[in-house]
Amino acid sequence: MNRAGIFLLLLLVMQLALTAVLYRDDRDSAGTQSAAALVNVGTNVIEELLIEDSMGGSVLLRKAADLWLLPELSNLPAKPEMVEKALLKLTIEDPGLSVAHTLASRQRFQVAHYHYRRKITLNSLNRAVGAVFLGTSPGFRKVHARNEKRDSIYSVDLNLFDIPLQPGKWLEPRLLQVRAPLQITADGYSLERSAGEWRMGTGAKPDQRELQALLDALRNLQVQGIATDETKQAVSRREADLILQVTGLATNTELKLFKLGQEHFISSDEYPLLFRIRAYDFDKLTGIDSFLLSGAQ
Repeated sequence: MNRAGIFLLLLLVMQLALTAVLYRDDRDSAGTQSAAALVNVGTNVIEELLIEDSMGGSVLLRKAADLWLLPELSNLPAKPEMVEKALLKLTIEDPGLSVAHTLASRQRFQVAHYHYRRKITLNSLNRAVGAVFLGTSPGFRKVHARNEKRDSIYSVDLNLFDIPLQPGKWLEPRLLQVRAPLQITADGYSLERSAGEWRMGTGAKPDQRELQALLDALRNLQVQGIATDETKQAVSRREADLILQVTGLATNTELKLFKLGQEHFISSDEYPLLFRIRAYDFDKLTGIDSFLLSGAQ
């Protein structure tokens, strides 16, 4: 091969090498692009979260002072940890590297504007400041997510279970807990705390184990959700399994417990709703033995 041929061959090899380097750099830069957050807005300015699915379901959460409330449930408080986790994933955490960015991927991962599993709209001053689509799950506790105004799709540490459409699943489960009761009255026993000591209505000291079981049941009571209107009507025609009058420092609450089939419910005269509770909590409260509580042998 003459010198001209060798020179042209070397030139071709250099061009191919340069092309390969440039292609690799483009590919690497595309793969390492990431957003600072799915929605670049401070959490302190967000006043509403509207969560929807593509089938017409929705739930609204509205901020008032430091609380997130549920307008559909008479403005009862939402569980703060659930809201904070969603806001953290949407507005603070870096979602990492994008996994796709094509129009076909939006359809496949169900994060298109016409095909999605969740759409979370963040509102401030009655206008949207950002929205994110959530779609399919690429793995355990993962979900595909896309800002509605961007092409990039990410796999974020979130679960659709953490973003329910039922208002009752956002409800603060500690809503009915009584942390420091002063008086507790039920059919069969009456208790009052005075000068740091609990006494029965007769003046006798209650059994400490049975008393502690009652106090723990009130302090750890967990609301699981809201009963349907049909269940509420059915329960209203029944006699309560237990009625508790509980007085605290600033409140005097009447709690009524009901069992309907295999489900358990509780009502409070502070709220217009009927709440679902665990069988465990129901059994703890209704299982207090007034005879044992009295300390009788």
